[in-house]
Formats: sequence, structure tokens, C-alpha cells
Amino acid sequence: MILDAGFLISVDRSERSAHAFLEAAARTGTDLHTTHPVVAQVWRDGSRQARLAAFLRIVHVHPLDDGPSVGLLLARSRTADVVDAHLVTCAVRVGHDILTGDPDDIAPLAASFGSAAPTVHTWP
Repeated sequence: MILDAGFLISVDRSERSAHAFLEAAARTGTDLHTTHPVVAQVWRDGSRQARLAAFLRIVHVHPLDDGPSVGLLLARSRTADVVDAHLVTCAVRVGHDILTGDPDDIAPLAASFGSAAPTVHTWP
């Protein structure tokens, strides 16, 4: 599962819904992923974000190393959010669904992949 900024914020705030999701993911062996640009969206002060820092040690964080693919997706979808486009590109590359609080932003990007589009789940 690829996680967007909304979920990371929920982890940082220690929201019950995030804890419940993480327990279910651990129980089912669900691999958790996010991206460095998503981390940049939510990271503000490491001295106050111990929960988030601990969480980031247990998820796979993908670097922004596929700029041309992200740019092509932005052109195809006629959108401009690099962070969201990179998240979708990573989801397609690793074959995982996306968990997002902004399905209206993510869905058009995912739809650009047609039958290869990742499934977009809404958070919370």
C-alpha cells in the first residue's frame, strides 16, 4: 500500500484510525510505502515528530528518481502536482494500491494508466 501525506499526518497525530490501520497491515503482512516528496510535505520539526520518525523507519520510502515518468504522467493527466504524480507512478511501478485523503486529486492521475491503474482507497 502506498501512503499519501494525509496518512502520515494521522500517524504523526497518533490518531486511532491510523493505529487501527497499522495493526491490520501488520496482521495481514501488508507492505507499506510512501515517497520522499510526501515526507517533505509533512516533515516540519523532527524534535516534535517522534511518532512520524519512528513510522518512517518501518516503511519503504521511495526517492524521486523517475522524473521523466512523473513529467509524462503530469502531461497525460493535464495536472500539475508533482508529489501526487510521483506517488501514483510509484504505485504503478511496485504494483500497490494507494491510500489517500485526496481521491479527487489522485484518481485522475491513476486513471491515466487505464487498466494498469492502481486502486485508490480513501483515507480516513
